[in-house]
Parts: sequence; structure tokens; C-alpha cells
Amino acid sequence: MPEAKKLKFLFAINPISGGQDKSTWESGIRSFFEKQPHSANLFLLDGKNDDKELPKLIESYQPDRLVAVGGDGTIKFVAEHALTANLPMGILPAGSANGMAKELGIPSTLEESLEVVVNGIEKPIDLIGINGTEHCLHLSDIGMNAQLVKYFEEGKMRGKLGYARGVLRVLMRRRLLRIQVNTGNEVVHRAAFMVVLANARMYGTGAVINPDGDVADGKFEVVVIRKLSLLAIFRMFIHFRPFDPKHIEIFPATSVHIITKRKAYFQIDGEYRGRIREITAEIAPGLLRVLLPENTSV
Repeated sequence: MPEAKKLKFLFAINPISGGQDKSTWESGIRSFFEKQPHSANLFLLDGKNDDKELPKLIESYQPDRLVAVGGDGTIKFVAEHALTANLPMGILPAGSANGMAKELGIPSTLEESLEVVVNGIEKPIDLIGINGTEHCLHLSDIGMNAQLVKYFEEGKMRGKLGYARGVLRVLMRRRLLRIQVNTGNEVVHRAAFMVVLANARMYGTGAVINPDGDVADGKFEVVVIRKLSLLAIFRMFIHFRPFDPKHIEIFPATSVHIITKRKAYFQIDGEYRGRIREITAEIAPGLLRVLLPENTSV
């Protein structure tokens, strides 16, 4: 019987994602690979020169698999480099919410998620191309949640206290958006508090926004939240309950063009992108290869 191929793994680690020290993740990865025939190289992201240094390391190390260690923002960053290098991507969920990892059924513990990275199955998933310049893996939105992401990024508090403070600021400053949504099949005009471009089903908090979402079905959903009472906001942002379907419209799409009457907050996969008045999005079916558990339902 031929010997199994020895693989090279490159781990891109965000040392401060989720406001938590990742030194135990680093030591855990090294310890895990001491018992493996495979080799591992660890690269610590610094948020400054990563766009230059990570491609250089990929070129010199020539890994077989690229692994993101962090939250949704880290996963998005590493995914872009996995696409460029034509590498399958693994995920170690080391962020605060880990929405994409939950969506894909990746275990939350280090040992179990490492087993998936090494022994899992490779499966293509869809991405949403945003304005022809970057990709959304999970969820992007315009309006209240993007505003919350901005406040949380600006704040000095982390964890639940920082999150709650951001929610209070959003409550005090919430405003309806006047929007036009063009999916190619129909054009609708709405007043809404939020518009979500959903490749997946739920936020990392567990709040379900798109019950029928599937990251590998060749389409995404445009979710328009037309009504949001104070109670609904608290259920959404504090208790992470599903949204009331009576106050939501969902438009399946392979592409969409959205125009807002005034500039609105916008975020992609948990990363604030500024205030916008216009967005174009298009599905990229099966563009990214991800390592998933063998019993995955994705």
C-alpha cells in the first residue's frame, strides 16, 4: 500500500481576534502536529503588512492547505488569499462569534477542528462578490447591524459589555432607510431598518436571519427587515432570537443592485466598510474550497 501523502499546512493566526490571547492555540497546533506525519508553519497576523507578507510565505513555503485561526474577519481575509493561491482553506474558530464556522458545522474545540483541517472533506462553497472588488463568505448588511459593527470597532470595551453599549447607541440613533432593490427579476422600493446579503442562515450570535440559507446552493438571499420594534431589537441583539418573519421579506437572487436614498452603514463578514449609497452583488458559485467534517450537511 502506498504511503499517504505528507501535507504542508500554513496557519494564519489572528493573535487578538475576539479579544482573546491565542498563545494556547499556537501551542496546541504545534503539539498536535508533533504526532502527525504532516508539517505545519504558523504565521501571526499583525494587521499591518499581512497582505504582502502572507503571499510571500505562501510562495516560499508552498503549503497544501491554508488555515484561518480567528473569527469571521480573519476567515474572510485568509479566504481571499486561498482563492488567489488556489488552495483549500481550513478553519479553526478562535473568534468571539465564529458565525461562519458554526454555519459550516466546524467543531468549536481546538483538537476537533484540527482533526477536520487534517482529515476532513474538501467541499466547494459559494461566495458573494461585492462591487467587483471583494467577497462575502457569510453575511453582509446595510443599516443597523453594520452601525453596531462600527460602534463596536470604535469602542474600547470588548466582550458583552462593549456589545451592549454598542446596542444602546444603535437604539438611540436608528433610522429607516429608503431603498431600491433590483434582483434582475424584479425591482422593489421599501422603507427598512436593515438589508442583508445572506449567503448563510444566521449571525455568529445565533440570531437566524435567513432560515433557508445554504452556502452551496448557487444563490444568495436579500433579506429586507421592514419593521423593528424596541422589543425585536433587544431580542435580536441581546437574546439573539430569530427575526419575526412577519416583518421580513426575502428575495432569492444570483445578483442584486441596491440603492439607498441616503448614505447608510455597511459591513462585510463583520468588518465595517464605511457608508454607502449603492451596492452591486453577484453570486460566485463554488468558488472557495473549504475543509469540512465528513458528516457535514453543507
